[in-house]
Order: sequence, then C-alpha cells, then structure tokens
Amino acid sequence: MSMRREVGGLRKGMAEFFELPKEIVLDLPKITMVGDLQMSVENHRGIVEYSSERVVIAVSEGHLVLTGEELMIGFVYQEEITITGRFRRVEFCR
Repeated sequence: MSMRREVGGLRKGMAEFFELPKEIVLDLPKITMVGDLQMSVENHRGIVEYSSERVVIAVSEGHLVLTGEELMIGFVYQEEITITGRFRRVEFCR
C-alpha cells in the first residue's frame, strides 16, 4: 500500500470518527446540482476551459468536465463556482 493511500485512509477514518465533512478533510469537491439546469462546485482549483458547450473545472484529483448547451458561469468565488445551462454529461477525469 502506498503512503498516499495510507494518509488518505487515515484522513477518511478521522473524518468519520469526528463526524467532519469528508469534502473538507479529504480535499474533495462538493457538487450540488439542481436538475440539469444549475450546478455549484465547492472546493475547486479554478476553471481550465470554458465555452457554451463545455466547462472544465480543476479539482483536487483531476478535472470535472461538464458538457451541455448554453453553459454559462454564474459566479466564481475562491471556494465555489456556479454553472448554469442544460447539462448533458458530468465526468471526472484523473
């Protein structure tokens, strides 16, 4: 087992034991969707690519790729991004 996996397992165990939000302890994105019309991504690393049909957002372990129609960035804060439009596909890429 690699050191990275051991540390990840320890963090996950601590999050569960202390009932802490896993997205914070494990540095994971938290994604909230409202149907196929709106998405909020917390704990992101920035926007990598943007067009009206594709948005790529950097996250801790790779990229979150959104494809659809009429995609627009609602707002960008240091810890949260909101995207609106008609989502067709949501994909994690490492």
